[in-house]
Formats: sequence, C-alpha cells, structure tokens
Amino acid sequence: MLKKIALTGALALGVAAPSHATETLRYAHFMSAASWQNQTIFEDWATAVEEASGGAVDVQVFPAQTLGKAAAGYDNAVTGIADIAWTVPGYTAGRFPLSQIMELPGLFKTGAVGSCAFQKLYDSGALDEEYADTHIIFVHTHDPGHLHTSKKPVYTLEDMKGLKLRRPTQVVGELLTNLGAEPVGMPAPNTYESLQRGAIDGYMLPWESVDSFRLDELTEYHTVFGFYALAFISTMNKAKYESLSPEAKAAVDANSGMKWAVTAGGGYDSEGAKVLERLKTESTVIELSDEERVKWDAAAQAATDSYISFLNGEGLPGTATYEAVKGYVTDCETELN
Repeated sequence: MLKKIALTGALALGVAAPSHATETLRYAHFMSAASWQNQTIFEDWATAVEEASGGAVDVQVFPAQTLGKAAAGYDNAVTGIADIAWTVPGYTAGRFPLSQIMELPGLFKTGAVGSCAFQKLYDSGALDEEYADTHIIFVHTHDPGHLHTSKKPVYTLEDMKGLKLRRPTQVVGELLTNLGAEPVGMPAPNTYESLQRGAIDGYMLPWESVDSFRLDELTEYHTVFGFYALAFISTMNKAKYESLSPEAKAAVDANSGMKWAVTAGGGYDSEGAKVLERLKTESTVIELSDEERVKWDAAAQAATDSYISFLNGEGLPGTATYEAVKGYVTDCETELN
C-alpha cells in the first residue's frame, strides 16, 4: 500500500515513473494469510516480480480460498477467475497422471529435492500436454507425508485396519487401501472439520501441515513413514500471460522455474523440522520397528507398481517417466548438497 501511495505522490509531483500502465495479477492460494507459505512463497514472489518489472506489475495475493476453492484451483486459472493459482494437480483425479508420479512413496527424502526433481521433469517437456491450457510458473512438492491419528496409535500394519484416513489424491488412496485403511478424499483445508466431527480417524500430511492447519489440536499420535509427497503447481491463465507487456512478461519469466521450486520445497523442510521437534515434546511420535517397516515398504512398492502399470496400460510412458524422476532425484541430491 505504501508503495502505491508513494507512486501516486510521485506522479502528482511530476517525478519520473514508468511510462507504461501498471498491470495487476491476482494470485490465489488456499493457505491462511498467517501461514509461512503466504509470505515465503506468495508475498515474496509478488514482491520479486513487482521489483523486477520496475513498477509495471502489481501482484495481489488472495489467501485462504478467497478467490476460489482449493479443489478448483487449476480450473480457476484456466478460466481466469484467478490470474495465477497455486494448487494440487491431484485434486482433479486422472487429469495430470504423469505429474502424480511425484506422489509415489520413497522417491525422495526432502521437499527441496522433490521440488527440484519435479521442476526438472516439467522443464524436460514431459508434462507439456498435461498443462497445455495454462502457463506454468513453477512446480514443487512438499517433504514426505506421515500418518497422524486422533485416538488410536498406529505401531503395526494391523493397527491400520478399518481406520478412516484423509487422503489427498486417488494415488495416495490406493496406498492406504493396500495398508488396510479406508481412504476418504478431501482437500487439506477440510481436514480439521472432518476430524472434529469424527468423520475421519486421521490423515496423511507432512509435519509442517499439522501446524499450518492447526491439526495438532486434534491429533495425539504421529507415525513416521514416508507415505507420499504431494505435487503442487503455480500456474497462470494463458491469455493473461500472453497479454502482458514486455516488462511484465520478463519479470514473470525471471521469477519462474527452479529458484522458486526449491524455495517452496525447502520451506516445507525447514518449517516441518520445527514442527516435528515440538510434536515430540507435546504428543506421541511413533517410529516403526525394522520388522514392521519391511511390511509397510512392501505395501508401498505394490502401490507404486500398480500405478506405473496403470499408466503404461493407458498408453502413457509410466515406466520411462518414473525412471526419469529417479534420475532427477539423484541429480538434485548432488546439486543441492
């Protein structure tokens, strides 16, 4: 706001200002205004683009689903309800099948590495067809998600039987089924109310999100197992991008790709580490025994094999893309360490 007042004052006094009109970009996401994501991913990106444009762009951030529901994020960018949307491809079942390979368990250990690998996959052109109707700015993942339950501790695979657990996507839902649970699909912002009403017994989320969605208020037990990592995209209405002035387009381009992918993924790592340390003192964090982990790993591998086989059966390069992602993960581990 101060920036805008200062610009107005400069114009009134006849001070030099950009000769081109300011273009407004509305950036929508579903995290709260108080979340670290709102500042580190969205507001910082907005500031970077505004500064890079020399005043040609004004980015307005709309948090907490104020410009469209989480599950409709991609379509909101397609139709222009939002100029830019941050969303989860997997919230729309079957629409982004190759992107959802990033959700499969055991591919990577940190959000920064997962985000780097996802961005490399996108930059390779392998996902061009999936996002042909928008303009991707950057993609990323969070760090691996774990199991959190309200009343029943989960130490063994047997303990999973019959538990109703929130799953973010169908791919993760298949893993939960293999583990003996009953998956219940919903976007992350709906988890608190569902847990409070007793509609679910627990949920899958990374450590950071337990705090971001205040779920620690309702959750006593946390079982450590890298079940999945959710894929995210920050994408722009294609017509809006193509209509930008040269200054505005250059500013967006300069703030696209790997830098912001790793910033977002790394944020989940650092914030998650803080939450985990706190949960260790305030609730029960459960480590699986070596014997149990073998069983869980087998169920996770079965879910991976099933999904890759499904992609291949649909005529998509499932195996090739999965192998490519593993290669990108190895490269990113080297590059980021």
